[in-house]
Amino acid sequence: MQQFLASRVDDGRTDHAPGHRTMNAPRDSLPETGAETYLFASSNGSHITWLTDALGRLGSVVVLGPDIKSIDERISLLGPAAVFIDFSLDQVASANQLHQRLKRDWPTLPVLAAGASAEPAAMLAALRAGVDDFVDISAPPTEAVSTLRALLEKRASIQGGLRGCTLALLGARAGLGVTTLATSLALALNEQLAQLPARPPGRSTRHGVALLDLGLPARDGLLYLDTQSGFSFVDGVRNLRRLDQTLLHTALAHHASGVAVLPLPASLAQVREISHADSVALIRRLADFFDFQIADLGGFSTVDFMAQTVREAQQTWVVCDQSIGAIVSTANLLKELRARGVDTGHLVLVVNKFDKHVGLSARDIAERLELPLRHVLPARSTSLLAAASRGEMLIRTARGDSYSQAVTGLARGLNQEYMSATGQPPPKDPRWTALMSQITGFWKSSNEG
Repeated sequence: MQQFLASRVDDGRTDHAPGHRTMNAPRDSLPETGAETYLFASSNGSHITWLTDALGRLGSVVVLGPDIKSIDERISLLGPAAVFIDFSLDQVASANQLHQRLKRDWPTLPVLAAGASAEPAAMLAALRAGVDDFVDISAPPTEAVSTLRALLEKRASIQGGLRGCTLALLGARAGLGVTTLATSLALALNEQLAQLPARPPGRSTRHGVALLDLGLPARDGLLYLDTQSGFSFVDGVRNLRRLDQTLLHTALAHHASGVAVLPLPASLAQVREISHADSVALIRRLADFFDFQIADLGGFSTVDFMAQTVREAQQTWVVCDQSIGAIVSTANLLKELRARGVDTGHLVLVVNKFDKHVGLSARDIAERLELPLRHVLPARSTSLLAAASRGEMLIRTARGDSYSQAVTGLARGLNQEYMSATGQPPPKDPRWTALMSQITGFWKSSNEG
């Protein structure tokens, strides 16, 4: 089965998956020279040349044609850092239509208007449309770079309020308890979220926890949660452009607790039909709808997909136990990730099934793997197996058990880290406010004249 998954089709687009960042830099840092892609919806050749030249040091500009039906596919494939829309007078109608589409289907994607200050009516149309910022193509190109950088910095500073937290759980081989941890953690997180007195402002579009049941053996997460699903991860990739709250509510399987579950397909042959880039695009998109998503990658053999998921995740926990086989396999996995450009300095270690009577401490394992030790979970195989044989989860039936208490503590830490922010947007950029006042005033005086 692992060899089969390792043969998944890679169409060469994996390096351009949405959310890709240079691995030597923090995830939310600005892109390095030439590292990003920007979309520009314009039919004006001189405007296209101006913006392409202006952003040349930041990345490449891809032009969108008049047909916007393929916009979702373009965004999924290229993972742009921002979209520019030409709001020249002859393109205002199509510009408004495209902007509405983007805000509906891609609400977290930065959108900037481009136009000339000599056309105040077009600039006012952009303001009324609610774009995130405005680039004056009659100004020096350096101003476009400054405007874009300021917007991306502002977005990065409130990233936690815009999108949910993705936690990747890696396991180098089956049997390390990754799926048990993933399902237990999802239940604990969901219960704690339900106990919040009120949802903070700005988080109304996200709710709850999703478990991405992608580990091997396949669909064990569904089995542990005693849940059935006819909608798989592959189905999610195929329906990426249609993804909204209604589809997620009706198509995804839900545990009795409310946790959403998205498993691998029952027929693993279907996994061949999707690329790594499209798979990671789905993970990134789901973060717009859930407060937390736990990606179970225990025993997953396709290291390329693991590497891209780690790049997209806010946190990555590497799960290992005290066995020599697990330690050697984990060391090899980390070596493979580093070979693919992943900075493993951002990864942390979770020592699972820990038995103090074994002459190998958790810190010894952490030193061997060169990872910071974050959590230690006790060996409770008998209790976990007894609960599973009854079709139950230990964390729900034995809250006082040491394993249940440890996982609850992990969930509490994640909640405190990612849910404490208010989600309030920062004050409006004073440059944008001043420009709006200037253009509005000009428009008003022109009409009065």
